[in-house]
Amino acid sequence: MIGVLNLDKPVGPTSHDMVGLVRRLSGMRRIGHAGTLDPLASGVLPILVGGATRLSQELTAGPKRYDAVVRLGFRSATDDGEGPVEPGGAPPGVEAAEAALGGFVGRFQQRPPAFSARKQGGRTAHRAARRGTALDLPTREVTVLSLRLLDATAGDGWLDLHLDLETGPGTYVRSIARDLGEQLGCGGYLHALRRTGAAGLMASDARTPPQLEALAREGRLDEALIPLERLIDLPQLVLDQEQARRFRNGGELPRPGVGRVLVRGPSGILGIGLLADGVLHPQKVLAESSA
Repeated sequence: MIGVLNLDKPVGPTSHDMVGLVRRLSGMRRIGHAGTLDPLASGVLPILVGGATRLSQELTAGPKRYDAVVRLGFRSATDDGEGPVEPGGAPPGVEAAEAALGGFVGRFQQRPPAFSARKQGGRTAHRAARRGTALDLPTREVTVLSLRLLDATAGDGWLDLHLDLETGPGTYVRSIARDLGEQLGCGGYLHALRRTGAAGLMASDARTPPQLEALAREGRLDEALIPLERLIDLPQLVLDQEQARRFRNGGELPRPGVGRVLVRGPSGILGIGLLADGVLHPQKVLAESSA
């Protein structure tokens, strides 16, 4: 089994929990995921099966789309509903909040949440924060491709903004919620999040854990696997059997062209190669391929 499962992660479990689930259902050890979702988030979690784990970088490099609710008027230590949450200031009107959203489109510097998986000096941010010694994480450039206000709901001391946004890799929606609230002077945190698209996968096509469990009981889990060639946006190069054997063993092959390519053999995907100076150089090889 080599490919990607489009899993619809529910609110509650960690991404690691979902990897464990698929490992149990498939009986395979080599299982990974492309792009972590926090426990309070739901939606598309690409699960990489078998040799597909070698190509996680290619699958996480593309844009991601989210359906998010940002709550203004409160602050959270974790920048999301996990909290603890405390009152901020009076939120502005919807028009002022919507106008401020425009400053979060394009490329800009963003500070990761204190409670995140970022590392600094060998220490993990969320572990340090839980010990009361939060790391001073440096900002990094991120990209928000689009951000649209769908609707807004006001309550006693709070304003919820329902957003649709598309981001580049490494962008924290929690940080957008926090920074929007600070810019408006009222505080803000991410109240709810659902990832609706990632790695070319859509939430409308995703399988829930119970659906995958049902397929596994019937011995049909492989039917949910999506071939890598449908998800990796690279030109494809096809090799014959002898060339495929050489590529799998790390050998270079004479081949014209320039740039990275997805390499196929008679039995399927072999990996990713680089064409340069008239030679195909293996970059990432899927050992499970048997072409």
